[in-house]
Amino acid sequence: MRRILLAEDEEVLRMLVVDTLEEDEYEVDEASDGTEAVELFEKNRYDLLVLDYMMPGLTGLEVIHHVRQKNKDVKILMLSAKSQQFEQDKVIEAGANYFIAKPFSPMELKDKVEVILNEG
Repeated sequence: MRRILLAEDEEVLRMLVVDTLEEDEYEVDEASDGTEAVELFEKNRYDLLVLDYMMPGLTGLEVIHHVRQKNKDVKILMLSAKSQQFEQDKVIEAGANYFIAKPFSPMELKDKVEVILNEG
């Protein structure tokens, strides 16, 4: 089973994303802020990290910087309401592999996760 870490501070969105991904039998760990995301990352192995850009504690960018110091290979998908091209470029330069602008549909996210996890 593929394991995903979802870090999102909006509880309703987090619950919706978890429900959608668990329908496809992904195992999803939840973090409500960036600090909790780093703690979970340190303790577990993940196939994919799905990070919100703006969270309390550490931001999504700060989480990426921490993760990339430890693991260059784990795939990272950033979710953000900051959808301008320069923001997307900043996220990719920081080490994320993928970007989805908010608002998004749960099915859009599910489809993207499937593509990401089925890449070679």
